[in-house]
Amino acid sequence: MKEVLFILFALFFIRCGERKTEATTYEWIPLQVTATAYNSARYQTSYEHPMVTAWGDSLRPGVKWIAVSRDLIQKGLTHNTMVKIDTFEGIYIVKDKMHWRWKNRIDIFMGDDIQKAKEWGRRKVSIAYAVPLDSTANKTP
Repeated sequence: MKEVLFILFALFFIRCGERKTEATTYEWIPLQVTATAYNSARYQTSYEHPMVTAWGDSLRPGVKWIAVSRDLIQKGLTHNTMVKIDTFEGIYIVKDKMHWRWKNRIDIFMGDDIQKAKEWGRRKVSIAYAVPLDSTANKTP
């Protein structure tokens, strides 16, 4: 019994030592983009499936999700990337893709509040997106 408790105790401390903080796990890449807002209205998304993103995630009010222009996907803002937006608190997650015609743009999901999205309009914002440090370790300056 003592051996089992010792093993569990040791495993607990090993796992605690493996935990990394956000600051040491990710590099936050700054970027200036144009930000617009969207809702899950049929005329703004897919007519047949307005509550489903281009990557297949189900939209619902209250989530902190964004869509990104496809050129930003090439820069590293891929599905499930964490993004900080200078005018909003918290972390947003990339869950949707925008039409090919848009460049250097994010679209902030605002649930069912169409008026809020219209009031937001279009603005230049600073964002920072998370890139795992493991993926940047082999890059040369």
